[in-house]
Amino acid sequence: MPDARRPASGGPKAAARNRAALIAAAREIYAEHGLKAPLSAIARRAGVGQGVLYRHFPDRAALAAAVLEENVRQIEKAAQDTDLAGLLGVVTWHLTESAAFISVLHADGTDGGSAVPEYAVALSRRVERALRTLLPQDHPLASEPDDLMIAVGMVSGAVTGPTREHRERRARAAWRLLGVEVGPIRPSEI
Repeated sequence: MPDARRPASGGPKAAARNRAALIAAAREIYAEHGLKAPLSAIARRAGVGQGVLYRHFPDRAALAAAVLEENVRQIEKAAQDTDLAGLLGVVTWHLTESAAFISVLHADGTDGGSAVPEYAVALSRRVERALRTLLPQDHPLASEPDDLMIAVGMVSGAVTGPTREHRERRARAAWRLLGVEVGPIRPSEI
């Protein structure tokens, strides 16, 4: 009688490939629907079962943190390779691409932290630190301690619309109204 067991999982290579596929699918789904998107949709888009998703990411927060961690690492890397205008262009690209990333930038913990996931507060602070490394003391966004992230939040509020091009146009207009120069709106690869 043939062995009716499941085929081998493919080992570490398959595990790494599945994890990467899940993160890529989650990035797409979160960009379209935000952090509350169904996990089943992410698993389907990644081409894996929900069991595989839960083996890699035990809950929604773990998956969201993994996806958003990549965004923040790109911003931190860009802070080493560009000036403030260029870095704001990278941040703006993430804002125009992802509703989930916008929610992280609004996670400053000032509401008592009860409704804000801890990972989101930590990621928001890392984005702020990256921006501050390039922020001259005489810059308009350096007048008051909270001005920088308030401005980023204001721009993120303007990032609405049906297409990325429309959202980008609105983001540029918001930065212009704030009197802030922004470089090319582009991703930064890690």
